Amino acid sequence: MIPAGRGIRIVGDVHGDSKAFSIAADTDLFVIQLGDLVDDGPDTPGALEIMFRLVDERRGLFLLGNHDFKLARALRGDQVFKPAYLHRTLDELSPDLAARAQYEIMRAPAWVNYHDLFFVHGGFHPAMLTQAPPPFPEGRADALLARALYGQTTGRVTGSGRPERLISWVNRVPANVTVYCGHDRRSTDHRPHIVHGAQGGTVVFLDTGAGKGGHLSWIDIPTNHI
Repeated sequence: MIPAGRGIRIVGDVHGDSKAFSIAADTDLFVIQLGDLVDDGPDTPGALEIMFRLVDERRGLFLLGNHDFKLARALRGDQVFKPAYLHRTLDELSPDLAARAQYEIMRAPAWVNYHDLFFVHGGFHPAMLTQAPPPFPEGRADALLARALYGQTTGRVTGSGRPERLISWVNRVPANVTVYCGHDRRSTDHRPHIVHGAQGGTVVFLDTGAGKGGHLSWIDIPTNHI
């Protein structure tokens, strides 16, 4: 998927912030977008069109995020709960863009393992290092795909009504691996949040709130650092 000898630009959750994503996409580096292209922000169609242009030009790929997953299921006709942001996204997509979105999302990988770099939307599990990401499921995600999409959840909800999420999975990242993920806005200084786990692995959280009152973040890795 990633051309040999190319540097990489890793882009966090876009959430419909097409203006910022257009800046991030304007690069000679190969773009890896960590999922959640859609919902919340002002221009989901524009964000999708930018990503699909990168795909067509073989200049980038995007991972399957939980918002993308739900959108594709809704477009397929599955019975899914549709919050207001999903209703808005569905209303904004033209028939052609909806068909393209369903196709591209359903073939997007849930994770990518590349040398000592690992890319996933929501959360890591050691089994992902030896298992290929599964095809888009007929129904709900299995346990490993759920970890990739939603992170480590407890089954409880927080006081704000959102699922309670843990990041103890960072302690299972091997010493020679750096995981780049989005999904959780964990930064307190508006920059990507870096955590070092008990086994010596590193996790970089890139969601800094694009489309949700924050901004889009990305990290460049030149060829000689891969």
